[in-house]
Amino acid sequence: MTEAASPVLALEHASKRFGAVQALNDVSIDLRTGEVHGLVGENGAGKSTLVKILAGVHPPDSGALRVEGREVVLNGPEDARDTGIAIIYQEPILFPDLTVEENIFIGRQPLGSGHRIDRRAMRAQADELFARLGVRLDPARIARGLSIAEQQIVEIAKALSLQAKVIVMDEPTAALSAVEVDRLFGVVESLRAGGTAVLFISHRLDEIFGLCQHVTVLRDGRWVLSRPLRGLSSDDLVRAMVGRELVERDPTQQTIGDAVLEVERLTREGFFTDVSFTVAAGEIVALAGLVGSGRSEVARAIFGVDRYDAGSVTLNGRRLRRGSPTGAMSAGIGLVPEDRRQQGLVMEMSIARNVALPSLRRLQRLGFLVGSAERRFASDWALRLQLKYGSLASPATSLSGGNQQKVVLAKWLARRPKVLIVDEPTRGIDVGTKAEVHRLLDELAEQGVAVLMISSELPEVLRVADRILVMREGKLVTELAHADATEEAIVAAATGQPQGVAA
Repeated sequence: MTEAASPVLALEHASKRFGAVQALNDVSIDLRTGEVHGLVGENGAGKSTLVKILAGVHPPDSGALRVEGREVVLNGPEDARDTGIAIIYQEPILFPDLTVEENIFIGRQPLGSGHRIDRRAMRAQADELFARLGVRLDPARIARGLSIAEQQIVEIAKALSLQAKVIVMDEPTAALSAVEVDRLFGVVESLRAGGTAVLFISHRLDEIFGLCQHVTVLRDGRWVLSRPLRGLSSDDLVRAMVGRELVERDPTQQTIGDAVLEVERLTREGFFTDVSFTVAAGEIVALAGLVGSGRSEVARAIFGVDRYDAGSVTLNGRRLRRGSPTGAMSAGIGLVPEDRRQQGLVMEMSIARNVALPSLRRLQRLGFLVGSAERRFASDWALRLQLKYGSLASPATSLSGGNQQKVVLAKWLARRPKVLIVDEPTRGIDVGTKAEVHRLLDELAEQGVAVLMISSELPEVLRVADRILVMREGKLVTELAHADATEEAIVAAATGQPQGVAA
């Protein structure tokens, strides 16, 4: 289709308010047949609200939604499905004990004689859908145990079976490996070639440029630009998203002090073996490596979440008791875990209480928690970290992913740690918030805090870290100074291949 062709879906001048928060303000977007349209913006820019309007979850306060030129009103997700709009979420929800084909055709199974399910016809239709998508997946396989990528493909097949005109993919690659991302990209190209309109939402700009033909940028709930990607650069999109230039950290300008954290011959059978390293005051050390290399397990052992079989963890010359998170906290260690929702926050608890949780003793008087002290405490840290929220009394579920991550950081920064361990600190957050997290880590290092960072994003590792430690199969295999580190050197060490040989 040409750019002048009528859009298959048009959201026109949509606005949506939740209490005091204006989530969307006069936002418009057009999706066209056979086009992948990227949607980008910082956390809190309004992307999730826009998706929920298209999904029929939230009605817009004003504006109109047109599908194939006809104005439609969505009173629920079923209306969206019947209109031809399908949403593929980051973590799909399938019926785990049903087969792949049963999940695709749930409630719509083809019937044979005697009104019994025609399993042969269902299998044939599922095979045809997977063939259209260019993937091989056994329709008879039980859904339990499918990877996230495979679950997403099942959801896409279901959308095709419903003859969806528009497929919205909301951060579909956040939990996928590089191989799975490539496979998903092939599926998206198949959708585009088949005439489906795809709205692709991602924080990863390389994915936007590699997959999309058009892009729309939102900022603070407002439309900023919508245009073909040709002629745009990553810097153009970043400036549009954040409204400012981003200043990056220069590790070569940092002052490094004496060793604060010393890990010596740490071993946990089946997870990691003989791991030794130090982190000095004012230093950011990155643990790099493939998923499953043992990085997160080492961090959890240092903090005491997991017990280890041999070795020692020493903080400022004092050996810490193994398997004791309270002991680690008392000594001055903080841990920002990889999974902020499951391990970093109590999602139904208020924002203020989440910020204050590790510091409750400091906020008590005569053994009782003083609510006003808690609110002042949380408000102070919310201001310092530029948290975007409606009310501190609102639950953590009300926050965007990037702002949830800021709450996790706030609760540990408030304890003034000597060592801060951050596991995938910027996963699933936008470039603007990512830059703020980097700034916070830089400020901590300047204040003399020792920072141990685990990250799967090599550009982040190279941008932030003073030293890079590479793990492979539970062992520490390489240490690289910032000046000597390259993506090729890290990948070669992580995969066990000579540098310059593709992994």
